Amino acid sequence: MRIGELAAAVGVTTRAVRHYHHQGLLPEPERRANGYREYTLRHAVVLARIRRLTELGLGLAEVRDVLAEDAGKDLVEVLGELDADLARQEAAVRERRARLRALLDMEGGLPAEGPVSPGLAALFRDMARVTDSPMAAKDRELLALIETAAGEEAGEAVTAALGDAFAVPGGQERAVAAYALLDGLADADPTDPRVDEAARALVDCLPREVLPEGFAVDSGDSFLRAFYADFPAAQAEAVRRALAMIAERE
Repeated sequence: MRIGELAAAVGVTTRAVRHYHHQGLLPEPERRANGYREYTLRHAVVLARIRRLTELGLGLAEVRDVLAEDAGKDLVEVLGELDADLARQEAAVRERRARLRALLDMEGGLPAEGPVSPGLAALFRDMARVTDSPMAAKDRELLALIETAAGEEAGEAVTAALGDAFAVPGGQERAVAAYALLDGLADADPTDPRVDEAARALVDCLPREVLPEGFAVDSGDSFLRAFYADFPAAQAEAVRRALAMIAERE
């Protein structure tokens, strides 16, 4: 058989046959005097086995282990490992689908900053219902970032703490007032006396749990530098002062 006939007989492409040659999976027959390679039935048997193994999901390195006489792994062992790996993938897919379904079924639909956790989405809906403050919109973006960066457990703790602070009597009103003060600082100088007023209003809204243990306001951390740089100067100073006061509560 010529290479095209071999490939057609087994149901693969000639390119695949050459690739298997290159990978050392399928021995190459010697060229005849006319320059063509002549494949035998044995080549077809091996090629068919390669095709079956790859269709099961084995990588070429694993196929090589199965085909090699001294590989140290028999087919049962390799297929067992593949089955275990597929089981892990199935579990991961089920978990991802469950999370997607929770997002798709979320009451009120996904927020603009989504996808976020159901708890944070509920907080965003409450915030959007009481204020259209530009600072509140930026705050929601930052909270979505914090939830992602902090990890699931820490993110849930911060969201729960903020939700509780927003839900207590007067919590929403304090938040709206703080956002209004911060919005008013968009074009102000950092020395403006309203900076301190906005910082104290912000402190009244935020629980200590929003900051990690050992938080240092002026640590020079690259994330903090980027965080402050995202605000106009007076707003950044108000936020910095508020975080400093919250960190000192303990």
